[in-house]
Order: sequence, then structure tokens, then C-alpha cells
Amino acid sequence: MIKRSLILPVLAVLLAAACSPRPPQHNLYTIGVFQVTEATTLSETRKGFIQAFEAQGLRDGVNIRFKIRNAMGDISEVQRIAEAFGRDRVDLIAALSTQCLQAALIATDKIPIVFASVANPYRVNAGKSAEDHLPNVTGVASTAPIAETLAFIHQILPRARRIGTLWTPAEINSEYYLELARQAAGRLKLEIVAVPIANAGDVLFSAQLLVNKKIDAIYQISDNTVNAVFETVGRVAEENSIPLFGGFLHATRLGACAGMGWDFFDMGRKAGALALRVKSGERPGRIPFQAMSDLRLSLNLAAAGRQGVVFPAEIVSRANEVLSRPGYSEGN
Repeated sequence: MIKRSLILPVLAVLLAAACSPRPPQHNLYTIGVFQVTEATTLSETRKGFIQAFEAQGLRDGVNIRFKIRNAMGDISEVQRIAEAFGRDRVDLIAALSTQCLQAALIATDKIPIVFASVANPYRVNAGKSAEDHLPNVTGVASTAPIAETLAFIHQILPRARRIGTLWTPAEINSEYYLELARQAAGRLKLEIVAVPIANAGDVLFSAQLLVNKKIDAIYQISDNTVNAVFETVGRVAEENSIPLFGGFLHATRLGACAGMGWDFFDMGRKAGALALRVKSGERPGRIPFQAMSDLRLSLNLAAAGRQGVVFPAEIVSRANEVLSRPGYSEGN
């Protein structure tokens, strides 16, 4: 016979569990978030995406669930992650990078997809225009300000003629950016010297090879493979006193003298806001693709000094961020 003194504590525990505000994990709205590498741009986008939910009181494991995955540069793993999200029937997929968006589109045409940090969503057939796109897809395009950056480089280094960059042929976004760079360079009478890489392990040798091609400066286009190990390009530039300009803001923290582009954390928040609209019942196909517009400039004066670059006072005064100067500040 079971003693009453044992039954009462058990009933109390069961009652408490039943009344708990924390819902069972399997009932939570689940978002599969994945990125192709550990590149700063993608990690900042992921943080901003999650912060958009937290700002609305939605926290992982409490009233929403995030399945966060990173392919660490393995393209085959990108597809496996996307397929796993499809099998698990997540409620929404957040594709952070061109490769992830492409894999998600292959994996499902039913699960809503919100993308960010994608140079050109049309190149992976996500749609024909911002308003005319696949019914289960929306997101924020990250098309880099290639022409503006090259014009900036031309302003700072008016005698420069040969501009070097690394690019990854396997990345659709990298190929696209190289095309844009060559078009913009032609208008400025500049020559783009491009060295291809297969993976992150090629970056050191290829950067050294690039320097040996008698370039006047490096403008490293935003490339997920290179971005993940951008410090390597920074070291090569410093060792050879070659001006290095980055295709994303945080490049100045990794060795570039200047970086022009978007705030990827803010991009993530914008994508998160779209995902929240989808979660609330809005159809992705009716939400136009968005683009970034707040162009920002970051300077690293210490790196500039080591690379033989002098920024005019007017440029320094209008920069959004200036690193490594007396009275270091962020966000002028």
C-alpha cells in the first residue's frame, strides 16, 4: 500500500509542472538559422536577427526556439543543414549568406525562408524583382557599395592604378562582386587584379601572390571565405606596406585601413523584423525584398600609418567610426 505522505509531494510536483508558463520544447515556434562560415559579417547578422526577437520578448527555449547551425565553410554541409531543417519541419528558415539561401531554396518550397547577407538574391532564382519573387521567400539584400568604395580609394590614392583582390569562384556572391568591381574600376580607369582561391587555406599564399603582382592597393571584396580569415590579408598588407581597404565595416578591426559598407547587425535586425511578420501570419511572398541604405565608413588610423595611407582631415571628420587615435571613439 502506497503511503499518503509519498503521494502528496508527487502530486505537488506534477501540479507545478502542469502550471508552469514554460511550454514544451516541441510546441515552440522553431526557426532554423544557418550561416556558411564564421565570417564576422554573418555572425553579426545572426546576432542582430536574434536580437530582433528578444526585443519583442521572445527568448530561445522559453517562448521560441532557434536551431543555430554553422557549416564552417563546408558547402556540402550547407546543403545537409538545409535538408535537415526541411525534415524537421521547422516553422521558418533564416538563411544567412548566398550559399545558405540557395541550399534552402533547393531543400523546400513550402517552409518560409527569410534571408540576409545575400549579395544578389536574383542570382539564385529567389525572384525576378523585389516585389515579384517566390511565395515562400523574403529577406534583406546586402549588395555591397562596390562603386562607392572604389571611388573612395581613387580619392585617397589618386595615383593608384592596379587594385588587387581575392575571390572565390565557388561563391556566386564573390563572382558577382568581382563583376561589379571590374565595371566600376573601368569607369575610373583602374585595373582589377584578381587572384582566385578555393578555400580559406589558400588565403595566405594567394594574398602574397597578389602583392607580387605589383598592385598599388588591395580592395578585398566581401567574400564569405576570405571574410572568415580576413586577418591573414591584413597581415600580408602590413608586412608589405600595401594599403588595404575592406568591403565591410569591421574589416578595420582586422587589418584594413578603411572599410565601407553596411552595419550587418542592423541588417540582421531588419531580417528579424521580417521574420516576425511571417511568424504573425503574413505571407513571405507579399513582403518585398529589402535593401540596405545607410552607408557607413570606418577608418583605422594606426593601420593606415603602417600601410602608408594618410586620410585628409575632412575624411576623418565624416567617418562614422575612427579606430586607433588619441581619444578613440566609435560612431562620430
